[in-house]
Amino acid sequence: MLMRVAKVSRSTAETKISVEINLDGTGKYDNQTGVGFFDHMLDQLSRHSLIDMTIRAKGDYHIDDHHTVEDTGIALGQALAQALGDKKGIRRYGECHLPMDDAQVRAALDLSARPFLIWNVDFTAPKIGNFDTELVREFFQALSTHGGITLHVDQIHGFNAHHVAEAAFKAVARALRMAVETDPRMADILPSTKGAL
Repeated sequence: MLMRVAKVSRSTAETKISVEINLDGTGKYDNQTGVGFFDHMLDQLSRHSLIDMTIRAKGDYHIDDHHTVEDTGIALGQALAQALGDKKGIRRYGECHLPMDDAQVRAALDLSARPFLIWNVDFTAPKIGNFDTELVREFFQALSTHGGITLHVDQIHGFNAHHVAEAAFKAVARALRMAVETDPRMADILPSTKGAL
């Protein structure tokens, strides 16, 4: 079985990002972006997807966290696409309804190479600590676009912004875990009638 790993580096005038992932990991993580709450969310994404992740980021924090969060999403999406290779044998689709205290978030995704984000999440607060809640959507938009992922995220209910954000990351993680797994009934087959993904 081929190792499904990837390393991506991205350097701009605003950020320097490096991402290493292993799709067939155990959810080990070492994420240091300089944005505390975001690191916590990336840790959840790794642990619950079982994708090993090592992420390093340095950004223009004196402006805000926007570029760091968005560019991390870009690099991680690129790493996912690279690690998936030709996508033969994957389950392709994944979904999860995830409860976290007052919050419940549903995520459904397709590793289709047709990026599209549907985002139905409303935060009751503009910040979680020092973290701008609008950056949660920015991260998933970048991940979807650069990972070639059709991604739907829907908040069923929830009022605590931390819980809603964490439920979103965990729901996407569980859906990713399902989608990237090898289907033993189709181990050498592309999950599409088109012959390409």
